[in-house]
Amino acid sequence: MAKTKRPGFNDEKLKRIHRKELLFNTMEMEAINSYCKRYKIRNKSKFLRETIISKILNKFEEDHPTLF
Repeated sequence: MAKTKRPGFNDEKLKRIHRKELLFNTMEMEAINSYCKRYKIRNKSKFLRETIISKILNKFEEDHPTLF
């Protein structure tokens, strides 16, 4: 039986191949853990990635030049 390809999942540009590491102090880690527990976030990697990218995209939107 042939596998059906899901759109976007086989795109080379979307593969996560670049690694970045973050270090948090104890208070920051406690805050992250508390937040994840309160809001039932199981995938912290996904949560952190989406949070960082959304902050970046919001900043790009704020800095976007306007005509007026």
